[in-house]
Amino acid sequence: MEKRAAAFARLFEAVREGVYIGTIGPDVCTTIAANPHLKLIFGYSNETPEADVRPFDAHAFLDSQARPALLERLTTDGAVADYLLRMRRADESAVWIEITARADPPADDGNLRLEALIRDVSERKKLDDEKRDIYHQLLQAEKMAALGQTISGVAHELNNPLATILSWAERLSEQPIMEPSLRRGLETILSESERAARIVRNLLTFARKRQTTRAMVDVNQVVRATLALRAYEQRVTNVTVIDALAAGLPQVFADGHQVQQVLLNLVINAEQAMLSANGRGILVVRTWHDADQESVILEINDDGPGIPDDVQPKIFDPFFTTKEVGKGTGLGLTVAYAIVQEHGGRLRLESRPGVGTSFYVEVPVSGGRLPPGPITRKPPSEPDEAAPGASVLIVEDEAALAAAVTDALRDAGYAVQRASDGEEALALLTEHAFDAVICDLKMPRLDGKAFYKALAARAPGLARRVVFVTGDVAGTDAEAFLEQSGCRWMAKPFRLGELLRVLREVLT
Repeated sequence: MEKRAAAFARLFEAVREGVYIGTIGPDVCTTIAANPHLKLIFGYSNETPEADVRPFDAHAFLDSQARPALLERLTTDGAVADYLLRMRRADESAVWIEITARADPPADDGNLRLEALIRDVSERKKLDDEKRDIYHQLLQAEKMAALGQTISGVAHELNNPLATILSWAERLSEQPIMEPSLRRGLETILSESERAARIVRNLLTFARKRQTTRAMVDVNQVVRATLALRAYEQRVTNVTVIDALAAGLPQVFADGHQVQQVLLNLVINAEQAMLSANGRGILVVRTWHDADQESVILEINDDGPGIPDDVQPKIFDPFFTTKEVGKGTGLGLTVAYAIVQEHGGRLRLESRPGVGTSFYVEVPVSGGRLPPGPITRKPPSEPDEAAPGASVLIVEDEAALAAAVTDALRDAGYAVQRASDGEEALALLTEHAFDAVICDLKMPRLDGKAFYKALAARAPGLARRVVFVTGDVAGTDAEAFLEQSGCRWMAKPFRLGELLRVLREVLT
């Protein structure tokens, strides 16, 4: 019997699981025995007397409701198996444990005599959490891919009627004699249509599919131009701006308009946060050059209320917003994040509740291969005298848009023929000679890509004078095709004046 007792004592000391024997109740925790591994799990020194090791004190439970729940389970069932708890160690650090235990029936005072095996599962819990995070990230990636495809189709369907509205409104606004009220109405139609077009472009940028035009950009110049746009609003709302822009900052290879879009979004968000909390604020904008990373860093710092810790992981999620209904779409930061990522950069935030928030935009000084980009607006130039009179073929399945473009080109002095798809356009090519072609990408029967291949085989010279128009560049096939063709292209909706300038450039 003595040998058996000695063997159990050695096992009690050597086993690599915590062993606990004691009494717990609503207000007490008394330890009868606690082995060395239990002390290790809960952060007690090996010399700590067993009576002072009280792992089930109320203070040891990080969740105040966890202890009553454990007592109720032991009282009802008399045992638990692999019961998961988050506990507090002697040094106040957290530890995840699993308990397998049995309890005697409760005494008159409600206390339970408990015998328990306890194991530290913190590492396993960490791995489980990481696996769950990866799983959610994969689900998010699939959701974003599906959303991107949906946005692509929606953009195409929206951009066609928007292009038609813009074109006809622009045509009507050019009438020399018009009542002032009617002109104001047309100007409203133009501005609101362009606003809708910007929303569609934001959605495409969020989907990270919209093409960009990049050049060497002075970030300080973009900052000054953006702050100038907000100067009046900041002045009347008591927002003080302090700029600390580094001298001698290297230029970055970027789309200046998109960089301004990112900065404008961050500045407006900061203004709104400060004004909602304090009614005034101080905005600090800094730039500097990180020579080690060969990047330029832009910081936007505000003294607003800060962003709560539980909100920060969601801040770049699509459609997540803390603003009131009607005050925000939840896409602003998502679009900004997508733009920075598309430039090979990083966008991160640092925030402490009650202190303020800093957003950091880091962009590499030099980029990779320049992708094909949409035609950007250029300063008005004198019309080329040789261009009017040229013969142009318009290939467009949207009849209303085709009619507006046809009338505009004819008014500019061009001879114009129309086709509703690629097959009709090829038939017209056998009957007429054309100097240039304006062609949609997506059309029934024979689309723009197939038409272009047939045209290149039949009239390679004319194929070099094709201008594509499209409401959807989200597909990688379209991107690859536009790059391979080398043709100019314009994103719908576009302004007729811009189309005329591009046509003149193609013809010259």
